Amino acid sequence: MELELSPDQEVFQDSTRRFLEAECPMTRVRELAEHPDGFERDWWQRGAALGWTALLVPEEQGGGSISGRGLIDLTLVADQFGRHVAPGPLVATNVVAAALAQSGTPEQQVELLPGIVAGEIVATWCDGCTVDRVGDGFVVRGAAAPVEAGAQADWLLVTGDDIQVLVPATASGVQATPLHSLDLVRRFATVRFDDVEVPASAAVARASVERQLDVALVIQVAEMVGAADRVFAFTLEWAFDRYSFGRPLASYQELKHRFADMKMWLEACHATAAAAANAVEDEAPDAAELASVAKAYVGDFGMELMQDCVQMHGGIGLTYDHDLHVFLRRATQNRALFGSPAWHRQRLAGYLEEAV
Repeated sequence: MELELSPDQEVFQDSTRRFLEAECPMTRVRELAEHPDGFERDWWQRGAALGWTALLVPEEQGGGSISGRGLIDLTLVADQFGRHVAPGPLVATNVVAAALAQSGTPEQQVELLPGIVAGEIVATWCDGCTVDRVGDGFVVRGAAAPVEAGAQADWLLVTGDDIQVLVPATASGVQATPLHSLDLVRRFATVRFDDVEVPASAAVARASVERQLDVALVIQVAEMVGAADRVFAFTLEWAFDRYSFGRPLASYQELKHRFADMKMWLEACHATAAAAANAVEDEAPDAAELASVAKAYVGDFGMELMQDCVQMHGGIGLTYDHDLHVFLRRATQNRALFGSPAWHRQRLAGYLEEAV
């Protein structure tokens, strides 16, 4: 992303890059494709020790950021996740951590935030269920899908029509059914709630679901842009190294035009992602609009760039042995999560209608 980084942020970004290169290279990502969870808990805890799960939690609650702008710092991690197709519930856990830090009760914050920050607790976000007040508590019904890390999470932040509640994954009536995922290491599930009873203390006070969505979008889009940047870079290198009729592929005019288009799309992806990140970080009045602009643009043109890169590679780009498909799988999965580009264009149209 096109952000002006401080020296501390550069060091933080570099430490994440070096950790992922050493601990989770592409060979390891491919091995984890066979792992039921797609990641290992001890590996996630080591990542958490680098700060991956603490950036949206204030220092007084056990977290802390690098620059004082935690969401911007988190996009640096997300960018590297995209460039390495890294495993782990980065989006889901951070969205719940931010929600609890901002809107949770003191008891919820004390009970859950230390474990989330340490990487010992995996939490995820469930939408589309019914949460009814019954007696002194709540009853959760319905099913949410697809839920990232739905079968791996220890806690679920469940969104009803006008309230959110925290539900332990071990609660009676909670059932997670794994779903097939295009992504090699991201796991999703359908989480069903059959009359799950939780106490009144499970309610998350003054929760802003729209804010949570915008935070999720910023993290997700930063990851998508990181992946697109990495794919563009190694495709450009391939085009200069690959010869046809005694000339590098990159020397042909038609391919130069395509690379020029892709570079334009990539720079616009960086710019829209950075604008959205800054707006959501600052809770600007147009934060939701810019988050949707970023997802709509990157979801379309980031994918178009990757598809062109597949074509540039020729036949090898279509094989399982080449790493290109690993990036394409993640980008395709991300494009569909938290609203497709078409859904976000409709969201933008709604904001424009309200402004008229």
